[in-house]
Amino acid sequence: MAKQPLAEVFGFPLPNMGKEACRHRENRLCPFNNKVPNCTKDKANNPLGVCSILNDDGEVIITCPVRFRQGWIIAEDAASFFFPPKTKWTTLTEVRLRDKYDKSAGNIDVVLVSYDDRGKVTGFGALEVQAVYITGNVRNPFEHYMEDPQGWQRMDWQGHPNYPHADYLSSSRKRLAPQMIFKGGIFKVWGKRTAVALNSGFFNTLPKLEEVAKDKADVAWLIYDLVHEKDVFTLTKVREVYTKFNESLEKITRSEAGDVKHFVELLQEKVHDKLENPPDTEAIDATF
Repeated sequence: MAKQPLAEVFGFPLPNMGKEACRHRENRLCPFNNKVPNCTKDKANNPLGVCSILNDDGEVIITCPVRFRQGWIIAEDAASFFFPPKTKWTTLTEVRLRDKYDKSAGNIDVVLVSYDDRGKVTGFGALEVQAVYITGNVRNPFEHYMEDPQGWQRMDWQGHPNYPHADYLSSSRKRLAPQMIFKGGIFKVWGKRTAVALNSGFFNTLPKLEEVAKDKADVAWLIYDLVHEKDVFTLTKVREVYTKFNESLEKITRSEAGDVKHFVELLQEKVHDKLENPPDTEAIDATF
């Protein structure tokens, strides 16, 4: 059976040869509210237009943060966590956050701002979007498909080197944890809430988080899947999880300890190797 890693290219599944799908591929357009009409992922002049990939089980995994902006349902869901019903609010994207010493703590993906009838800011919250990192090479199958979308809509990429896969561990340790520490930590001190939008597959790889009631929570985990409907994928919320900030951060950043015996065995092997093959003293002396 043919197997390939790409779920969506420029917003549409590979077999979709409809007018809109072809127009988006031809013009390298992004249908998900990017800051400009075109896709700008990786390189603005040669974008990597892969929105999501397929894992070995056929699960669709979002790999581009802009993909979460479909219909801006993530903003609606975050607003329901930040503000009371019927509050007037708007969104600001890529807002620079600075710490006490005026040093950058990074950009917040989306800040939701509430305001009164005169336009005065009355509250705000941070919405972070966590796509998944990829191991392997996804550009090669992407460029192969783009050479002939009609001919390669059901291409087989099995056996090619560096077959791309989702890298959940790097996604949590290199992106999610630092985002929570630096940006979420500042919002916690300010007494403001944070929402995190992510794929269900990604969330399921995280340590089990202790849930609390919505009104007691600092963090809302907004969990989504891409559901295939009429030749397109639709971003669909499948679950919300409410947690406290400090407890969640401790769970995510703390590694689970394995059996210490295995580490001692490794040390023993290295000690034996060192004693049986001592360094050349003359070579060391010559070096220094």
